[in-house]
Amino acid sequence: MKEINVRDAVGMALCHDITQIIRGGVKDARFRRGHVITEEDVPVLLSLGKEHIFVWEEHENMLHENDAAAILADLCQGDNMKRGDVKEGKIELIATVDGVFRVDAEHIDALNDLEDMCVATIANNMPVKAGQKLAGMRVIPLTIDREKMEEAKRSAGSTPLLQVVPYQKFKVGVVTTGSEVAHGLIKDTFTPVIAAKLKPFGLQIDGHRLSDDAKEHTLAAIEELLAEGMDMILCTGGMSVDPDDRTPAAIRATGAKIITYGTPVLPGAMFLLSYLNRDGKTVPILGLPGCVMHDPATIFDIVLPRLVAGIPLSRRDIRGLGVGGFCMRCRVCHYPICPFGK
Repeated sequence: MKEINVRDAVGMALCHDITQIIRGGVKDARFRRGHVITEEDVPVLLSLGKEHIFVWEEHENMLHENDAAAILADLCQGDNMKRGDVKEGKIELIATVDGVFRVDAEHIDALNDLEDMCVATIANNMPVKAGQKLAGMRVIPLTIDREKMEEAKRSAGSTPLLQVVPYQKFKVGVVTTGSEVAHGLIKDTFTPVIAAKLKPFGLQIDGHRLSDDAKEHTLAAIEELLAEGMDMILCTGGMSVDPDDRTPAAIRATGAKIITYGTPVLPGAMFLLSYLNRDGKTVPILGLPGCVMHDPATIFDIVLPRLVAGIPLSRRDIRGLGVGGFCMRCRVCHYPICPFGK
């Protein structure tokens, strides 16, 4: 790369994009890499603070920033995403399907720990839509030593660092518990909330049962839904520590493995997650506390995208939600574009 006074650069090609920033409106490349400078360009470049420009000189040990960004994109780009055009030395990755964004945080950290590397992503486990931007990557200088990029490859490991796990088609069953609902004393207002939360994932309630608070009746309702081929069962109500709240006992009686009953998330402390393995099929069975009915974002909203994507959740995954697990109850809820559950 060779530095030249801009007044002497007419007829020469830029080796990098030159950005123009106008407060409140524009931040974009005014001149692109490869642009051949004309007499008319000189005052514009000077107005952008460019008294000198750089032209590219081939060197076997050096890479241009665009080529280095492509290497970083190769290391990061996994399933169900595409890359945008290189722009100002940066490449962005974009989702091609709806799903859950997954990050190999350990290897991303290792990459960013290297001098002159920059890989920035949205939060791990974010639910994303097709067309949504996921990450951007670039190197800091205009040129970089090839050996540094070889070191980046070694730090990144052998598999892509990012992926989008697509949502699956699930049959969802709901058991609404509570004698007051089962006996028609009050209206079931919980089930419509569940239906609304399933809809963005292309799901619906495929089976529904009402049960009073008797453990054997709730168990029978769950078993009926399992017999109808449900892929996930949501039990609403009866999740507190009151002696007559017996939903957790009914879920245990199915033989499901309890991953957690209780979470370090507010709202959502009384949430239960379990998996039932039966006849070669694994069915998540959830106990949903009352907060799911009246709070915009709860533990259910955190775990639902991962469950629909078929991503298994461990006790460690749930316990790791404590930092960031306290909802700030913003006046206008923007979940999942917030720190909750991250």
